[in-house]
Amino acid sequence: MRAPLMGRADRGATIWLTGLPSAGKTTIAVELAGRLRADGHRVEVLDGDEIREFLSAGLGFGREDRHTNVQRVGFVAELLASNGVKALVPVIAPYADSREAVRKRHRSEGTAYLEVHVATPVEVCSVRDVKGLYAKQAAGEISGLTGVDDPYEEPEEPDLRIESHTQSVQESAAALHALLTERGLA
Repeated sequence: MRAPLMGRADRGATIWLTGLPSAGKTTIAVELAGRLRADGHRVEVLDGDEIREFLSAGLGFGREDRHTNVQRVGFVAELLASNGVKALVPVIAPYADSREAVRKRHRSEGTAYLEVHVATPVEVCSVRDVKGLYAKQAAGEISGLTGVDDPYEEPEEPDLRIESHTQSVQESAAALHALLTERGLA
């Protein structure tokens, strides 16, 4: 176990935003990152699409590959967080056991970890459909879409549940910032 950093501004943490595709995870993470940087924190956003392209290239979307992807992202996030960075991780992570493995790794290293469920209904996500995934799935062009024809296991007890369809991005980021402040991480 590494020795944790002690100062407020240099105490790292992983903030994992899980939810369906187009739930608003990345948008909230980017908004929060701006607030944290303005407060003097070191921040990295580990975007799921970028991770897939650079760190997990070649992995598919079956359960085992999704688990491997989540563990890789979790490892990088913990490494950053243990070195004083706020690692914001807007990654679907559809399986509870994969997310729990990441949480346990953080706990074993003494690194702060928060799980945030961006709980946006699939009907709202399909209207947002920022990547066109829901339309492609409906047209039969793709299968295995999380929350539609592939499972998404909602967190039972997240540190925070954000219903992004009932509040603005700024309100969602503010709620998350308030939690970080409450936990001594912001």
